[in-house]
Amino acid sequence: QVQLVESGGGLVQAGGSLRLSCAGSGISFRLNELGWFRQAPGKQRELVARINISNTEFYADPVKGRFFISRDNAKNTVYLQMHSLKPEDTAVYYCAAGWVRPTKTNYWGQGTQVTVSS
Repeated sequence: QVQLVESGGGLVQAGGSLRLSCAGSGISFRLNELGWFRQAPGKQRELVARINISNTEFYADPVKGRFFISRDNAKNTVYLQMHSLKPEDTAVYYCAAGWVRPTKTNYWGQGTQVTVSS
């Protein structure tokens, strides 16, 4: 059974930084795409960042240059480093693994809340 467990969310002031972590079990991160989505109240879930098995990275336009995704295959963990946070980054952030696309994603974490105060 695949489990993805996020950590690192919380409350931060605008301009601050946070690092999210996602630890996986029942799945080999080395063999899978990994990513982060977010969902703000009243909005659709959106793909924020993705890293494939070749370590090619994708970022949504609103977070380019501020967010950075990385993976540690030995620890079966994926990270999302977030800098220069804005109030509009406030959302529940979800870890994803497997095939990671807006239209289809195999595995999800339970989500972690990130709140950015102005």
